[in-house]
Amino acid sequence: MDKNDAYTQQQLENLGNRLRELRIERGFTNYEQFAFEHNLPRAQYGRYEKGQDLRFSSLVKVLKALDISLEDFFKEGFGQ
Repeated sequence: MDKNDAYTQQQLENLGNRLRELRIERGFTNYEQFAFEHNLPRAQYGRYEKGQDLRFSSLVKVLKALDISLEDFFKEGFGQ
């Protein structure tokens, strides 16, 4: 894996960690219940939290369910 791929993978992991953190802060200890209650595909959402790639439109939908803006979402957890 080259340096750019490693950086991209790290940022995807950061994204997944941030999603998990926010979900738990919102009182959802189970990602499947969160996805179900917000009409998100459960298996797909689980992959997002594990750091797999996702489309921008999917991220926007998840952030809306978490009631957080893009700006606020990216304020934390995305350092080098």
